[in-house]
Amino acid sequence: MANLTDCIEEYLKKLLALSSEQYIEVQRRELAGKFKCVPSQINYVLERRFTMERGFLVESRRGGGGCIRIYRIRPDHARPWREVIEDLYQKEFDPGKARETLKRMCDEKVISMREARLLEAIIRDRAYEQSEIELEKTRKLQRSLLGAALEELLKVGY
Repeated sequence: MANLTDCIEEYLKKLLALSSEQYIEVQRRELAGKFKCVPSQINYVLERRFTMERGFLVESRRGGGGCIRIYRIRPDHARPWREVIEDLYQKEFDPGKARETLKRMCDEKVISMREARLLEAIIRDRAYEQSEIELEKTRKLQRSLLGAALEELLKVGY
């Protein structure tokens, strides 16, 4: 059975899919009432599940009912995926953000669910624990392997 966070996420994604606009607007309090939770649970879902890495932009106004506007960033308006891969090499590697990027790529049908799972295996810390490599070197290795694998997967599209 899905947890509350998953249910709220799916509900908001369905609203976005059904919307004739480029966004949806919801009231934090009404949403919390619908799911019988506190408004901070709604905030948690928005902060964790509706991020730029996942292809969303959230505008939030507190007070007066707490209006929330959620935009789905369309793939044709997003940065090319080649730039996303280049960012992996330029910034400090964060496996959590990499997983979010993989989820977004999967959601946008850039990669399959199976490919996303295989790529997630590359960045799982558990896979490197036996090697006794220090964390900084592990992150460099993860970034390098993920970047190389993504480039191979995306070659057909470029």
